[in-house]
Amino acid sequence: MKLPLQHFVTTCLLTVAGITAQSNAAGTWIPVAANAPDQSGGGLILLSDGSVLCKSYSGGTDGLGNIWNKLTPDIHGSYANGTWSSIAPMINTRLYFSSQLLMDGRLYVAGGEYGTGGSAGEVYNPLTNTWTATPSPLGRVSDGNSEMMPDGRVMQALVTGTLKGTSIYNPKTNTFVAGPTCKGIHNESAWMKLPDNSILFVDRLATSSERYIPARNAWYVDAVVPVALYDAYGYETGGAVLLPNGKAFFVGSTGKTALYTPTGTESKGTWAAGAIIPGANGAPDAPMAMMSDGKVLHLASPIPTSANHFPSPTTFYEYDYVTNTHTQINAPTGGTSINDSVYVFTLLDLPDGNVLFAYQGSSQYYIYRPSGAPLAAGKPIISYYSQDGCGKYTLTGTKFNGISEGASYGDDWQMNTNYPIIRLSSGTNVYYARTYNWNSCGVSTGSLVTTTNFTIPASVPEGTYSMVVTANGIASDAISFDYTPMRSADLDGSGEVDSGDVALALLDAGSCAGCPGDLDGSGEIDSGDVALILLSSGACQ
Repeated sequence: MKLPLQHFVTTCLLTVAGITAQSNAAGTWIPVAANAPDQSGGGLILLSDGSVLCKSYSGGTDGLGNIWNKLTPDIHGSYANGTWSSIAPMINTRLYFSSQLLMDGRLYVAGGEYGTGGSAGEVYNPLTNTWTATPSPLGRVSDGNSEMMPDGRVMQALVTGTLKGTSIYNPKTNTFVAGPTCKGIHNESAWMKLPDNSILFVDRLATSSERYIPARNAWYVDAVVPVALYDAYGYETGGAVLLPNGKAFFVGSTGKTALYTPTGTESKGTWAAGAIIPGANGAPDAPMAMMSDGKVLHLASPIPTSANHFPSPTTFYEYDYVTNTHTQINAPTGGTSINDSVYVFTLLDLPDGNVLFAYQGSSQYYIYRPSGAPLAAGKPIISYYSQDGCGKYTLTGTKFNGISEGASYGDDWQMNTNYPIIRLSSGTNVYYARTYNWNSCGVSTGSLVTTTNFTIPASVPEGTYSMVVTANGIASDAISFDYTPMRSADLDGSGEVDSGDVALALLDAGSCAGCPGDLDGSGEIDSGDVALILLSSGACQ
């Protein structure tokens, strides 16, 4: 169990004044130019419009925080030169909690090891800047894990009773139902999604593993891990990511790592020992992120002891899955380490191929730029896009979910980025669309046809753009996108395109340049506009 971080961390962190980016053969650290409005409270979420939410310690009355700061990239797409703002406060304060970006683009959060929200959930709508409470999750969530299910529901671990229970949240109905019971204790474990949409984890303080099989809505015993990943003092372990070679990479607080090879069926996979972390270091609740070049950025600290469950300092590594080796890299603040426990740091994959770094208690964020080229195997592929009469587009292609879920951190945060982000470029100017209603939240989806709806912000000028879709920071090849701000076929504002809209259009039939019913911009309302209305029949989403 980690204690809430006291607000003294900024005294340990070097200021950025006069500091140049720290570079080495592995990659480059860059400070975010402007400090956040508030001190980091750990959690990081990539919204589907390309902006980043950063949980802070501000807000509420208990010092744990209910305020999220938002980092928006500048007009050239730079997060390092981005601007900060804050969104509406959460209903509850939370520290170490579950979080998932839902397939409709809203944000689900639940629990909190500390704070007022330990047994409560809520959902944030970026379009209205509002939080809505969920019903009871059917038990205490605390710092329990969570994972997206193939149909868009959320599997939620419950930290109560036997520490094996779960519930399932349905965002469409805002309801929880009881979920399947795990075979072993899930508390403190790292959950990881496999390409068949099953969920893998290693039971706490054990070498047994298990998988959730969606088609059976049940957990099943899987293979035995050849090394111990949990320490016997804080019962902690590190994160887990799916590697480009199809193996799952788990990092333990004991300094040992393990590699899991899935079968792709309901049959058990196989485990093998991975490379030991150098320097007698381990990962007790430590962040990691698979980068765009396929290597894994991860943090470690001395292996826990009975006297100190979370020793310092924290060191930084790149794991190369090809050679199965760890290479130490510089710390973002200079030198080779930061004199603090590893659990106070978090990572997030950004759409531009870089990784955001947060330090609890500090308002200074950093960005890590990997040295390698983006993996060709992880590139999404765009087939085509279409548009309806409601100002909504649909993008179709493959690999919109990327290779892995992106970043990982034991059980206390979920900071997945395995969903499509759309970027538009014109000259040096960069804009992001807002994606929603993805048809998949999987990983390594191969030839599966993937789709997403998207809308263009009102701030985007009319023109021709270069469009890419990214997943975990790896971008597709660009296509040309001709953008003309569209009038909505929902002429009467009812929220649905129907016969009422046809009637309104016909009232202005004929020459009518600039009229709302001139959907195709021809300067008159005619059969072409009526056809667009009929093609768009139904609810505008």
